Amino acid sequence: MKFIKWLLALVVTLILLVTVYLTVFFDPNDFKPEIVDAVKKQTGRELVIADDLSWTFFPVIGINLGGVSLSNPEGFTPKAMLEVNKAVAEVALMPLFSQQIEIAELSLDGATINLVTRKNGTSSFDGLSGDNSKKAATPAAETSSNAKLNDINIGGISITNTQINMIDEAKKQTQVFTLKSFTLGEFALEQFAPIAFEFSATMPDMTVSSEGKGELKLSRDFTQLVVNGLKIDTVVEGESIPNKKLETSINLATQIALDKQQLSVDIAQLTAASITAAGKVGVNYATKIPQINADFQVGDIDLDTLLPKTETAAATEQAPADSTPAVEPDLSALKQLDVKLKLTVKSIKVANLSTQNWLMDVGIKNGVLDLTKLNADLYQGKLLVSAQVDARQAVASYQFDKKVTGVQIRPLLKDAADVDLLAGTANFDVKGKGRSLIPEQLKKNLLANGHFDINDGALYGVNIPQMIRSAQAKLKGDLSPETKEERKTDFSSLTGSFSLDNGVATNPDLAMSSPLLRLAGKGTANLLTEALDYRLTTSLVSSLKGQGGSDKDALAGIDIPLAITGTFQKPEYALDTKALLNNQLKEETDKAKEKLKDSLLKKLGGF
Repeated sequence: MKFIKWLLALVVTLILLVTVYLTVFFDPNDFKPEIVDAVKKQTGRELVIADDLSWTFFPVIGINLGGVSLSNPEGFTPKAMLEVNKAVAEVALMPLFSQQIEIAELSLDGATINLVTRKNGTSSFDGLSGDNSKKAATPAAETSSNAKLNDINIGGISITNTQINMIDEAKKQTQVFTLKSFTLGEFALEQFAPIAFEFSATMPDMTVSSEGKGELKLSRDFTQLVVNGLKIDTVVEGESIPNKKLETSINLATQIALDKQQLSVDIAQLTAASITAAGKVGVNYATKIPQINADFQVGDIDLDTLLPKTETAAATEQAPADSTPAVEPDLSALKQLDVKLKLTVKSIKVANLSTQNWLMDVGIKNGVLDLTKLNADLYQGKLLVSAQVDARQAVASYQFDKKVTGVQIRPLLKDAADVDLLAGTANFDVKGKGRSLIPEQLKKNLLANGHFDINDGALYGVNIPQMIRSAQAKLKGDLSPETKEERKTDFSSLTGSFSLDNGVATNPDLAMSSPLLRLAGKGTANLLTEALDYRLTTSLVSSLKGQGGSDKDALAGIDIPLAITGTFQKPEYALDTKALLNNQLKEETDKAKEKLKDSLLKKLGGF
């Protein structure tokens, strides 16, 4: 017992002697010139320590410093790269003897960092790492790897009023990032500690403000880091932001396996504007290109409320044309991604087009994006798409396979393109490929083949039976006003195949049938100009009864040419009246021949 008392007394005496020695005979400010000279030799920069250094001793050992600045390279503006108002670091002395770190306080206040990139490409970081930096780091790394700690206890960490100014002289832009506060509460291994931060950024086209709080825990063997209940609220404002302001909120939990270099994130809730989502993300960052696996479930998405409002037609016509040539989008970043994404979305509305129940599988690897599956409900029907974008070349190439089944085509066309042209239950399939993602080039370079059939539908904007009846009446001299009937032609089926090349869809076998008439022919639709050019032949099956015609029509079974021109928005229909006239003359000639035949037979006694 006496031995222990004597030992403790000896330790305390030694500590007191060291404290007296350091206080009386050892002034840390004596080393300031040596520190300044060492920094000058290593980096060529000027280090200034304006305030006096001060020690703290038992029960903690630490140092307080302030008024510290490190210069940028010569000729840079601002002159200072780093300025620190005050920094405090205090470590409990006694626990160090048992390989335990107990930090009483770590704090940093009023730090300003100016990172400049000049027009010639030089930056504030140039020259900071000398030739000896790697050599000097090796022994330290070996020492730290061999050292083992029994415990770490932190009374608290506080970083306040830290500002980073990123200055690009070539672009004449300055981005300001401000960490208003970061705090870590009382921390110990295997125990959760509270964390909180408040951050803001000012960039040329937007401002960002964010704050968050949660708790973290580090395992005793330093292999597992867990963050729970992390809630981050962010506001982004700017002219390029949807509605000039976007508010987001996220609640998540994270686990990081530091030894295996793996990270998993469980997102309990994510909201952005009116969009809500949840999901999981896994990252393996031990590989050269991190491997990312994500699975998200998203609610309703209304992109029309997020996209900028379109200008009026008048304003668009008055706006000067943009003479800047379009360039291919830079997809080189896809080469640095290894991603697998599963996504379900309750509904998506874009450009007034509504879809529901999205299910999508996407993979990105080695510069190739694979959409292996996309299923969605589309206007009482189904959409199934698979596609691939290859970005390994400067000009991306793509291919796709798209099928639509059981879709109500009229509301789809009205919502998607404001076109009231066609109605019915549509089935559609198309396979295509092409190069270039510039909109105009995409239309020109797309090569595709497909087929369509539409059942129990109608053509809107034209009443073909009425057109035939009206033209026939006028040829007979009946100039009475036309009866007003709905401009619609009913059909039981409309089928055809098509090919797409150089922006023009060619349809060689359009066929339409109904109880009243048959229609067949071919034509083209120009996707670049939206021009239509169809040459068709229509024939009446028997009569026009039911659409205002007589029980038996004289033109039944006679082919009548029909032309469709104009545009997608305003199609124009025209009958070939010359053919109708020829048919009428043929009908009158046939009647005259019959009369002549009857007359001759009577004269010959009925033979």
